[in-house]
Amino acid sequence: MIMDFITGFQSLILYSFERFWSFELNMYEIESKGGAMVCMILSLMFLGTWPALLTLLERRGRLPQHTYLDYSITNLLAAVFIALTFGQIGDSKPGKPNFFTQLSQDNWPCVMFAMVGGIFLSVGNLSTQYAWAYVGLSVTEVITCSITVVIGTTLNYFLDDRINRAEILFTGVGCFLIAVVLGSAVHSANAADNEAKLNSLPSSYKDGIGAKEISAPTGAFSNGGETKDSEKAKFGTANFLIELEHRRSIKVFGKSTLFGLIITVFAGVCFSLFSPSFNLATNDQWHTLKEGVPHLVVYTAFFYFSVSCFVIAIILNIGFLYRPVLDLPRSSFKHYINDWNGRQWALLAGLLCGFGNGLQFMGGQAAGYAAADAVQALPLVSTFWGVILFGEYRRSSKKTYILLVSMLMMFIVAVGVLMASSGHRRG
Repeated sequence: MIMDFITGFQSLILYSFERFWSFELNMYEIESKGGAMVCMILSLMFLGTWPALLTLLERRGRLPQHTYLDYSITNLLAAVFIALTFGQIGDSKPGKPNFFTQLSQDNWPCVMFAMVGGIFLSVGNLSTQYAWAYVGLSVTEVITCSITVVIGTTLNYFLDDRINRAEILFTGVGCFLIAVVLGSAVHSANAADNEAKLNSLPSSYKDGIGAKEISAPTGAFSNGGETKDSEKAKFGTANFLIELEHRRSIKVFGKSTLFGLIITVFAGVCFSLFSPSFNLATNDQWHTLKEGVPHLVVYTAFFYFSVSCFVIAIILNIGFLYRPVLDLPRSSFKHYINDWNGRQWALLAGLLCGFGNGLQFMGGQAAGYAAADAVQALPLVSTFWGVILFGEYRRSSKKTYILLVSMLMMFIVAVGVLMASSGHRRG
């Protein structure tokens, strides 16, 4: 497995240099197991990082509508870049036309599958943006990814004609579910720690806000607009929890987490369906294409996928500007255009998500989309950023730390086992 990884990484590096100096190469596709593994690992890093950036902006007080509009622009640009480079430079191969050639072919049934997948992803991502505030970054990612693994990986396994080794694949699914249980225990223990911290403050300081239904993460970050009192507050302290609530755009103190959990479960169902939809778009398991029409290559499918994702995001978020949800302040398109506070981070998040999804699909086309669902172990990365950037779990109890380490270790095992189940697509 290590040699496969090294070989795949070397092939990607060599290919990048060849692309730079030559325009006579054929369209490139990941075909080796090692190359697929490299794609999945890079995808895991990217998809685990971009949620932390959007969470950072929400905690700084930027409206989520503004953030998601910026994110959507660069998310689409990433897909366009992938289509015009990997999918276009060079001549078409038999049965695998390049990007521009496929745009004029009669492949609309598969195009529709790709666009439906983009709708699922866009709605899921939009939902999690609000769930992060209510449930917390780490727990939201754990719940959504667990649903994705249970439903999406099972669907992909059968759609891929069982090219993955079932005994290994479903062992990985089981490991992931164990990690989910541990993640829920981490959240429960950390929420109890937060409650104890907040109850230790005088009621006058809390402005009458109880701590019984608080599920906000315990960290934050420096911001040039903060007061001196905020700068003195340390990660994990009760004072910092209160100051974070005053600064963030979505207020969560005193509110039940049930609504946030409902949003999280809904997002998880959406996430579990976008990858099977993309699988159908590229492999046409239901034989919807006419005789002689080649399957959509992964780059063309990803382009259509991202276009529909972009359109839905723009429609919904422009609507939310004028009719906001969750008691957010009303905004306008003019205010969005003039809001440059943290825009660079939202744009970066879109690029990371776009390239992360593209790499996941590239790896899945070679090794099977069920194995590519190993990137759903992204809470491993999100939790890392939550601890580093936001100070989550700082000054928590020993029980919380033990559960946190156990969860992270099980995530590492889960992603390794899912990757080990990867097969090789024939034809």
